[in-house]
Amino acid sequence: MTASTENPRRSFVLAGHELPADRLEPGLYVVATPIGNLRDVTIRALATLAGADLIACEDTRVTAKLTRHYGIGAPLTAYHDHNPAEARPRLLAEIAGGKSVALCSDAGTPLVSDPGYRLVREAAAAGLAVVPVPGASALLAGLTVAGLPTDAFTFAGFLPPKSAGRRNRLAELASAPGTLVFYESPHRVAEALGDMAAVLGETREAAVARELTKLHETTRRGTLGELAAAYAREPEPKGEIVVLVGPAAERPAPGADELDARLRDLLARESVGAAASALAAETGLPRREIYQRALALRSAGDGG
Repeated sequence: MTASTENPRRSFVLAGHELPADRLEPGLYVVATPIGNLRDVTIRALATLAGADLIACEDTRVTAKLTRHYGIGAPLTAYHDHNPAEARPRLLAEIAGGKSVALCSDAGTPLVSDPGYRLVREAAAAGLAVVPVPGASALLAGLTVAGLPTDAFTFAGFLPPKSAGRRNRLAELASAPGTLVFYESPHRVAEALGDMAAVLGETREAAVARELTKLHETTRRGTLGELAAAYAREPEPKGEIVVLVGPAAERPAPGADELDARLRDLLARESVGAAASALAAETGLPRREIYQRALALRSAGDGG
């Protein structure tokens, strides 16, 4: 269904007072919305949503809760991973025709593990205005409370759903500088933490932030080994989850004899690929080099 781009009223309600919103200039406005607590929205975001001709969102039912709460009457239209072929050209045509479109996700900042980057890219390529309206982000909220280094970090979004793919991806990220940040679903978090402990090292500091800004917000800190063990024996948690892993501790590079001894130990119970991934995470050495050495040891009958 195509939404009308006639905004019946350009205003929003704040603390019981109806405030006018200026009609926006034509363009795409990338608007951050709350990740849980509806009060975590900026006045500029409210004015942008109220002043837009059209609000494009992942799920109109979710965004409608926000617009109803603040008395915003701009029409909503769905824009998500399953309808881009139909929705994106229509939204670009609306903007090119002089309309303003506010883009928001179900929660937080759009384009952070959410659809939308192709819309932004094509709007920019067409010479249309693209305007950021910053605000809440689960990624940054998690970083602020984790107690882990924040001077450098890598956001890796959602890991693959199956253990083999997850471990391969973790091995690629093992030597990334700074803190690693992941989003994870409640029903996979225990397995994901187990794989993180196996690949990144059980002693690496980590935190699990759950239901940020909501009533049952919790942040749990410890080593990956401790957190993996805790979540493995507890009931499945509920809510949105951010997992943060601190940087690997710097250690002197092992000598060839030490490296071979550790590889033999790993090869006695792991495949060549898994052993190489684990040792690369432990040492920071290139996985390819360790993999080749592991193959040589196993071919020589010296690796289990």
